[in-house]
Amino acid sequence: MGRKRKGRDISGWLVVDKPAGMTSTAVVNKVRWALEAKKAGHAGTLDPEATGLLAVALGEATKTVPYITDALKAYVFTVRLGQATNTDDAEGEIIAESAARPTDDEIKLALQPFLGDILQVPPKFSAVKIDGQRAYKLARDGEDVTLAARPLWVEELVLVDRPDADHVVLEMTCGKGGYVRSIARDLGAALGCHGHVTELRRIWSGPFDVEDGISVAQIDEMAKTPALDAYLRPLEQGLVDLPELRCTPEGAARLRNGNPGLVLASDVEYGDEAWASLDGRAVAVGIYKSGELHPSRVFAA
Repeated sequence: MGRKRKGRDISGWLVVDKPAGMTSTAVVNKVRWALEAKKAGHAGTLDPEATGLLAVALGEATKTVPYITDALKAYVFTVRLGQATNTDDAEGEIIAESAARPTDDEIKLALQPFLGDILQVPPKFSAVKIDGQRAYKLARDGEDVTLAARPLWVEELVLVDRPDADHVVLEMTCGKGGYVRSIARDLGAALGCHGHVTELRRIWSGPFDVEDGISVAQIDEMAKTPALDAYLRPLEQGLVDLPELRCTPEGAARLRNGNPGLVLASDVEYGDEAWASLDGRAVAVGIYKSGELHPSRVFAA
């Protein structure tokens, strides 16, 4: 019999403004410790030197993580023009330089091909797996890493500032799996001047905004007190992009047992994914079929 995990049965979301120099995993561990939670995870890794929104799911909310991971998210980032690095950010070694500096109009024009459905090659120093091993580990060992291009939806990519000739600040809204470092690298290549990311901040993801986040210092201050609990958001916020279907107590009981349950009529179409609620609390996520929800994820009462 496996060991029972210690901690509180606490569920919900904590929105954190991650500082530079801290891994996403370290933030999750900090939150788990501070809330004495049994279970925690996050919805989308940020590089250690990146800052901004990290949505941490606790308990039953971890079952809603895929819906935040798949949602649109936005970043503000600074690109250093004139230099390419082996990591595509300021942490790496400079591997190429150029004296060319594009104008603002040239940059705006070069951004256009990065909109919509694009194919993007992840950075060699990334967590993508190659034959079971992380690409960054192979790259650090000096191996020649070749990664396949991956599809990415880019909703918006705009120039927001030009502090000086060497730097440009961009804002991007994109779907799941986007690498800002790849955008900087490929934009530099398109402009013929090279480029890499020097600063990166995630400003929102799905329903969560960094302006509503708390700092790691605040988490330390309020650790293991009711004051920190007050910052928890309900797990249902992770489901806002899915339609909600209300159910009866009898339907909720069937759903929680993993069986199809009756839900009240709505404009949800046959085969759509939705979530069922009872008195505003999430019961299950599943597929709607002829008045019933067929559950794929069930939430504890």
